[in-house]
Amino acid sequence: MDGSEALKEEIQPNRKENKKVHEPNKRNIWQEMKKNYASYLFLTPKLILFTMFIAIPVIWALVLSFQEYRVTESNIFVGLQNYIASFESTMFKKALWNTFRFTIVTVPFNIISALIIASLIFPLGKLSQNFFRSAFYLPTVTSMVIIAMVWRWMYNYDFGLFNHILGWAGIESVNWLGQSNSALWALIIMQCLIPFGVGIIMYLASMGAISKNLYEAATIDGAGPIKQWLYITIPLLKPTTLYLVILSTIGSFQVFTQIIMMTGGGPDGATETLVHLIYKTGFRDFDFGLAAAQSVILFGIILIFSVIQFRMLRHDD
Repeated sequence: MDGSEALKEEIQPNRKENKKVHEPNKRNIWQEMKKNYASYLFLTPKLILFTMFIAIPVIWALVLSFQEYRVTESNIFVGLQNYIASFESTMFKKALWNTFRFTIVTVPFNIISALIIASLIFPLGKLSQNFFRSAFYLPTVTSMVIIAMVWRWMYNYDFGLFNHILGWAGIESVNWLGQSNSALWALIIMQCLIPFGVGIIMYLASMGAISKNLYEAATIDGAGPIKQWLYITIPLLKPTTLYLVILSTIGSFQVFTQIIMMTGGGPDGATETLVHLIYKTGFRDFDFGLAAAQSVILFGIILIFSVIQFRMLRHDD
């Protein structure tokens, strides 16, 4: 009994100490908030805008996805019917497959090309670096509408640049955007040939943060430029690569401007993508419930891909 009483006496003070540790933490949070109330006041306008234009629309889209909602009719709760209709739709499956193909090709190409271009620019002088940074970043600033119009002219069957070059070589003209077997690949080629300016800039900034001592030590050990690039540069750029892969994946899944400007999803749905299908479902067919369900599915797909990429590419110290 004496031993158990002694043990209780030891445990009770520890519990009191733990309570004392946790209670001040809560108080400290409120005290810090009171001290920094001015900062929270400055954040309030941004928080209001975020709530009005992001949080509320996202929640409302989730609510709409369980309803049959049309502008001219009263909304009816239909449960999972919109989700079932989406997965049973042939056009939705085709749009999903086209979006996957577009993403699987363009994302790796953009990331690898940005890494290679940044690696070639980094050893140059400051003036040369600034010139190439501006040159590769310029297409990012240019509106995608303008870029799509230029590429649509180059793909034109009658007077396009590519068919003009084929004519010089004695090859028959190709209807790049008018054939089911070539339309999507024409869009993929266009996307791949647009420099990934954001990726190049970020890789250059990350390369500048790598210690030169690592390269000097590798040189002393007999490692050449290629081995240094493979075993020093690429591993230390993993956090940047993770960010760019997720950013590029989200952008590829949300591809829209190129589709609506160049093909409109045709021919025969060969270039239909998820966002363009959502746009047509909501603003052409006015079936906002089904469009909301398709949006939630797209959100889920992007979330799953992001989690997988984060687990695969996260930087373990």
